[in-house]
Amino acid sequence: MAIVRSAGTEIIRTAHFEDIDINMQKLIIGEQHHIYTVLSVTVYCHTIQATTNDWSLYMNGYDSKAGTSAQIHNLIGANIQPTETFVWNDKFSFNGHEPTDFAGPMDSVSKQNAIADQASSVAQYLYCKSTHADDNFEVSITYIDQNNA
Repeated sequence: MAIVRSAGTEIIRTAHFEDIDINMQKLIIGEQHHIYTVLSVTVYCHTIQATTNDWSLYMNGYDSKAGTSAQIHNLIGANIQPTETFVWNDKFSFNGHEPTDFAGPMDSVSKQNAIADQASSVAQYLYCKSTHADDNFEVSITYIDQNNA
């Protein structure tokens, strides 16, 4: 049975990714008028090229301070060793699309509302990657997708 994805729905989603390395792996790709609440990200380290290598989680989205589109926001940098598991279950939310561009910083109700309205055509997304091409991480993510279209 297909999952209903119409306006006003809220769906718990999960996705699993193998062999995460230095190449960017999108975990959530934003859709306009959706709000994503990340519940948990679980990372298992198979191998790393060097013990100083990190696994990192980023969001590509709008910078409300400068009023700048498509900025990289570093959320986590974790040094995980082989056979270790890292669980990040601090919840956070982000919009599926950016606002109509404004001159930063966000300092008024109208700018705050622009962020919530998601009126641009620029998708925001959550992604991860590691330090080196020879790293190998497994990633599972669980999140809520609220459709407000």
